[in-house]
Amino acid sequence: MSTDPGQSVAPTRIAFLAIAQAHQFLHWLPAALRLAREPSVEVTVLASSQAGLDFIRSYDPEGRLKLKRLRAPSRSPDGLFKPPGRRLTLLLNQHIIRRYPTIVTTETTSGHLKLIPGFRSRLIHLKHGAGDREGGYNPKHRFADLTLVNGPKDKERLIARGLATAENCEVVGYAKFELARAPERIFPNDNPVAFYNPHFDAKLSSWFRHGKALVRQMEAIPDWNFIVAPHVKLKGGPIVRSSSPNVLIDRGSIRSIDMTYTESANVYVGDISSQVYEFLRRPRPCIFLNLDHIDWRSSENYLHWRLGTVIEHVEELGPALAAAEERQPGYEQLQRDLTAKSLDPSPVPASERQARAILDFIARTQGEARH
Repeated sequence: MSTDPGQSVAPTRIAFLAIAQAHQFLHWLPAALRLAREPSVEVTVLASSQAGLDFIRSYDPEGRLKLKRLRAPSRSPDGLFKPPGRRLTLLLNQHIIRRYPTIVTTETTSGHLKLIPGFRSRLIHLKHGAGDREGGYNPKHRFADLTLVNGPKDKERLIARGLATAENCEVVGYAKFELARAPERIFPNDNPVAFYNPHFDAKLSSWFRHGKALVRQMEAIPDWNFIVAPHVKLKGGPIVRSSSPNVLIDRGSIRSIDMTYTESANVYVGDISSQVYEFLRRPRPCIFLNLDHIDWRSSENYLHWRLGTVIEHVEELGPALAAAEERQPGYEQLQRDLTAKSLDPSPVPASERQARAILDFIARTQGEARH
């Protein structure tokens, strides 16, 4: 992919927006780092928080990325999981952002930039996550000049909803896997580990109505270890603590976003989080919680529930765990098939595919973004 280093040309300037929570950074960092290796490409990260810049810098020991702190609204938080407000940050910094001919982002709020008079930068949306929830298909997707998705499932759905076209949407794989951590020994024993990962959407999540009962049930299953790590965007809900040695509750840490837990667990327990597909990078047993007794089979939100045992009552958790390994062969091929449709694994690294798609798009549209 490299260009001739002897050519004396102005660098291709690309900016990656880091204005969301840190879990999104891991979806675009591989592409940014890959592009920054190109001698003719200059990659700048525009971050809304110092915490975000420090996190990004930890993945770039060679210092290939140019890091720039954006102005934040007054009295804003400065955290990995609680950054400054996106819309105000964009408005305060649009005069800086528009200097870059190409903007890459994983969040949809940046679509508002396209409504600013005179804003001509090309906007590339790199869709993060690969879940089935309808909320993952935001109307602001339509503002992107190019949308890069993880697998054919997302491309089909975006086109069906009128949020993209076959011409401006490209499948590029799941680059976050390239930054995955090795499995860790989380507990001081060899008991199997279940990873409970409730989603933040209060209407669909199991945490808000059943989180406390689930943790109490876990405490009563001492031959299993449990990692309880709700999505880092989950706000509110019950305050649940546990002193049981077989239960670890993590309400927001680096390990909850860097695939430490998905790589280290034996069984996935959840509702509608897209992290199930990260877990299924290696087919393993899954248990899904239909504790509100919904008609899940008729909803695309729950497509992934076909990949494991669905339980209707908290008390069924123990028996489902006990039978998980025995039942797994019946789900394994479907897990492979649906994960492939969601993440499009390929011998070519996803970061390479993303970088090539971005550079090809820039080459095709040269001159459309004027700076």
